[in-house]
Amino acid sequence: MTERVSVDDFWAGCRAELPQLPETLPEAWAFGATPAHADELLALVLAGVKTGTASSLWDYQESGDPLPQEGEFSIILDGEGAPRAVIETTRIRTIPFDEVDAEHAHAEGEGDRTLAHWREVHERYWRNHSENPRGYEPDMPVVCERFRLLYPPAASVAARR
Repeated sequence: MTERVSVDDFWAGCRAELPQLPETLPEAWAFGATPAHADELLALVLAGVKTGTASSLWDYQESGDPLPQEGEFSIILDGEGAPRAVIETTRIRTIPFDEVDAEHAHAEGEGDRTLAHWREVHERYWRNHSENPRGYEPDMPVVCERFRLLYPPAASVAARR
């Protein structure tokens, strides 16, 4: 079991190894809607498989949370809320759900990585976990985000296996 560190201490440790990171603490968040889902998706990020994610624009509007921006950093939490990774957003596109392409579905790294799987899983997710009353619509606006893993470095993740 890994010792639990605070988000502030985790960021300080990341900055010690990657001094180009800014002093300002970035937003910390977890993928998915459940602790198990957060852990599953985090494992894909750490393995270098997951380099993309998608969010409902309607959910951002409902929650008032700011939209992700290219060049920003995020601390990714595990299912218990512990900080485990730092990513940098490299690209943002907002497009209708039914226009998300196979390349983005593959970048999300889930299941068999096909567009059909992506559509099935994300429709179900937004029908069950959306933060807004509209839930899911075939033409709903989806924020497609691409990112790169900065910390832990891929070599250190591979060495721990």
